[in-house]
Amino acid sequence: MNEDHVLYQVKDSVAYVTINREKNRNAITPEAVSLFLEYLDRAEADGDVRAVIITGAGDRAFCTGAQLGDGMSADGKKVFGDYARLLKRIASFPKPTVARVRGFCLAGGMGFMLACDIVIASEDSMFGTPEVNVGLWPMMIGALIFRNVPRKKAMEMIMLGERINAPDALSMGLITKVVPADSLDAAVESVLKSLAAKSPIGMRIGKEAFHASAGLSLEEALDFLSLKLVEVAGTEDAREGITAFIEKRAPRFTGR
Repeated sequence: MNEDHVLYQVKDSVAYVTINREKNRNAITPEAVSLFLEYLDRAEADGDVRAVIITGAGDRAFCTGAQLGDGMSADGKKVFGDYARLLKRIASFPKPTVARVRGFCLAGGMGFMLACDIVIASEDSMFGTPEVNVGLWPMMIGALIFRNVPRKKAMEMIMLGERINAPDALSMGLITKVVPADSLDAAVESVLKSLAAKSPIGMRIGKEAFHASAGLSLEEALDFLSLKLVEVAGTEDAREGITAFIEKRAPRFTGR
């Protein structure tokens, strides 16, 4: 396995996962998917990690999807299955996830981005699902697209296969924030710093609860979430947070 395809670093309570194939516009390989899954496991197990950021090396691309040909072999079922497993892993990850997008975010890269909780993109970034242009269809990515974008706009993007600029991606609901390219890192670091200061156990219980309740009816969701609120309210962090609020000081969360 080529471990250079994806890099992993922990800094200031944040795990940085970087797709490191700049010369290939950060197209992903089966090795990259395996490394991605390994690093997410590592980030979840590390008690010092309070948030995860996903990005691509260089300024040209966040990720342009799978390297064409990698999934068109006899092992295509495994390759696509592993990619689907990775999207599920990111979407249900118990710690906050942030995508830092600069440049092209296409095809499978859209899946990585949409699976994250927060997406911050430079104003010169471009998005799209060009699969239709080579006779394919954004299958697994579609599950995430339709959870973020109104159906008509989603179908227009998917069926035309055209690229979408950052402001349009923002208005569609694909991303969270658009900033000037020279402000991207500062904007991302500000969000990461804020996330790292929150209660780890509160974040975990909350994210897991929202993920589990997504397919429930309104009545079922309210009953389920009321029980999860009891659970999170019983943590030491919740008691510390309320005490700190009353005492007008910053809370000291420990993740318990």
